[in-house]
Amino acid sequence: MSRLPAASGRCAGHRSADLEMLFAVCFQGRWRTRLEGGADEPLYLPGGDGALHRLCYRADYFASALHEIAHWCIAGPARLRQVDFGYWYLPDGRDAAAQRAFEAVEARPQALEWIFSVAAGYRFRPSADNLQGACGPSDFGARIRAELECCLAGTLPPRALRFADALRQFYGSDDWRDPRGYRMAPA
Repeated sequence: MSRLPAASGRCAGHRSADLEMLFAVCFQGRWRTRLEGGADEPLYLPGGDGALHRLCYRADYFASALHEIAHWCIAGPARLRQVDFGYWYLPDGRDAAAQRAFEAVEARPQALEWIFSVAAGYRFRPSADNLQGACGPSDFGARIRAELECCLAGTLPPRALRFADALRQFYGSDDWRDPRGYRMAPA
């Protein structure tokens, strides 16, 4: 296992390139997966014939990288062999029923993204990802918080635990395990 870079203290900025480096140190050797930005849309591509798996995030957006890492940390062996982890995705413009289905599967990844954000000293903003659609009344924020509480109570996937600790060490942020550090920005 590779060593993490020395703790840098509180960083002035949050660069997605730093996330790529931390992800590589934590996972590239054992999990043969590379985090890379610049994508038009987020996508996971399993490697074939010895090639690295690719976890692609939107442009150079720090939050997009954290979110895709959260999905990857949750994915089990069968999902890691499928393009985009085998998830369905309907683009922006979902009707209310499709939005509820989206929120049901997105609460856990967004809870992990929130943990990663706190570990990096970065502001978390939940995303309903449906600006053009019909959201209607929603308990999405409460669902994310409930998943967060489960994670903080000890059900964090091992890869997520490793990455949260790496973020905390690198950014010199407050302890992500302290529930008092969790405040949700408006969506």
